[in-house]
Amino acid sequence: MLALGACTTTRNRPAVELERVAWLHGAATCAGNADPAIQVIRYNDRTWILRQNKCLNYEAPFLFLLVGEQKALLLDTGATPDSSTFPLYRTVRHLLQGWEAAHGRKLELVVAHTHNHGDHRAADEQFRGRPNVHLVGLEAPDVQHFFGLEAWPVQSAIFELGRRPLEIIPIPGHQAASIAVYDAATRLLFTGDTVYPGRLYVQDWPAFRASIQRLVTFAAHHKVAYVVGNHIEMSRTPGVDYPTGTTFQPDEHPLPLHVADLQRLNRHLHALGDQPTRQVDDAFIIDPK
Repeated sequence: MLALGACTTTRNRPAVELERVAWLHGAATCAGNADPAIQVIRYNDRTWILRQNKCLNYEAPFLFLLVGEQKALLLDTGATPDSSTFPLYRTVRHLLQGWEAAHGRKLELVVAHTHNHGDHRAADEQFRGRPNVHLVGLEAPDVQHFFGLEAWPVQSAIFELGRRPLEIIPIPGHQAASIAVYDAATRLLFTGDTVYPGRLYVQDWPAFRASIQRLVTFAAHHKVAYVVGNHIEMSRTPGVDYPTGTTFQPDEHPLPLHVADLQRLNRHLHALGDQPTRQVDDAFIIDPK
């Protein structure tokens, strides 16, 4: 039910070149599709990237598992609740058990969300009530309280996994409870559905513009290897996306974006000003709702 990308690696050193990962990208005919429900790529010793099968749900969201010395963080739970077709808890538990066996200690698993949309929280119930699992609430006040974000949305906060601090950055605009997560160990900046190679749906235009400026300012003062979102909707042809509902993306854009893409997004938003306007870029599409 899952595909493991096995690699030899050392602590914090990437085991894969993220721009070259061959993600499972669906099938022209999903009937009889034999791809696993979850593709698992080990980015390094303490970081896994999971992708949901597009034939299981066309959104094919990415999920992220980050492990520290005392805690692990799972960012998002995907688009399908059913554990028989989408065995997310079992997959995550398998990965953590391997780490726990190698290091001789148990980890608390924190399950949080990049934002409160259905394709990022559908499998929450697979984790509810499980031992050593804390499921963070979905609304902005829940996120504020858990991570200690007292001055939402202008204040960030450090969430410690145990010798692996993560910086939690509020970025409302796509959705009211949206956050980004910066991992200094890998220099990955996880941005949910706020920035990714696809259609950037904007719910709150002023908040979105302020959040992108906040990310650009953050990236100017931190080393960011990649900006990593939760979907791929763009093709490799600049400015061309796959239509909503597509279950087959044979020529999709790489998952990671760069700080230069983030800066370009910011420039687009500044140029558009206060009027919500659709804008097509080579690597993304600004799409006000």
